[in-house]
Amino acid sequence: MASPSSLLLPIGVSGKSLCGTHQGVSCDNFRGLVPRCSNLEAGLRVSRTIGCDNKTKLSLMKRRDMIGFVFGASTLLLDSYDANGAGLPQEEKPKLCDENCEKELENVPMMTTESGLQYKEIKVGTGPSPPIGFQVAANYVAMVPSGQIFDSSLEKGLPYLFRVGSGQVIKGLDEGILSMKVGGKRRLYIPGPLAFPKGLISAPGRPRVPPSSPVVFDVSLEYIPGLEIDEE
Repeated sequence: MASPSSLLLPIGVSGKSLCGTHQGVSCDNFRGLVPRCSNLEAGLRVSRTIGCDNKTKLSLMKRRDMIGFVFGASTLLLDSYDANGAGLPQEEKPKLCDENCEKELENVPMMTTESGLQYKEIKVGTGPSPPIGFQVAANYVAMVPSGQIFDSSLEKGLPYLFRVGSGQVIKGLDEGILSMKVGGKRRLYIPGPLAFPKGLISAPGRPRVPPSSPVVFDVSLEYIPGLEIDEE
């Protein structure tokens, strides 16, 4: 079995070829002893009596430097890949109110109901309002007051279906939808008592909603399935 130090030697180089005479001492005088070169000590220290010649030392140093170069280059490539990955822009989430809408909304008057619910009309609908107990299809984008989204039907690709006024959703959303018309959009500022009394644990990467904390909903009333059938 080869010793660990022999693994550091270039392939195809024998121990005898590494020998040189020093002060009249040759390898032939030391049969059974094979000189070893080690790069484990700084400076590649060599025995005074039995050592490696200059060509061997240079060969070992070149191999060591080449290994260091390859390792360093691979590290730089990995670091560059990680840096680029970390700098990727975050994916833009779909919204019911874009930047232009946000600017226009600043000049829209705030409406307040007796329960404390507040809202602003983004767009007034032209269709019917939903009667209590009817199923409605609505899109929504739910946010904490800072504007961070914690839930959205737009990201799921389908409007949310529920029976309005039946307690299937939070009180503030129920009340806000009841007075809307089909085709309309509204921003609801829902106070804590009308939001999530027990709080809400959101999906990973989304803000958590503390118990009885205010939330903001952008909602659009898409259609009222049963009512549209009756009208036809």
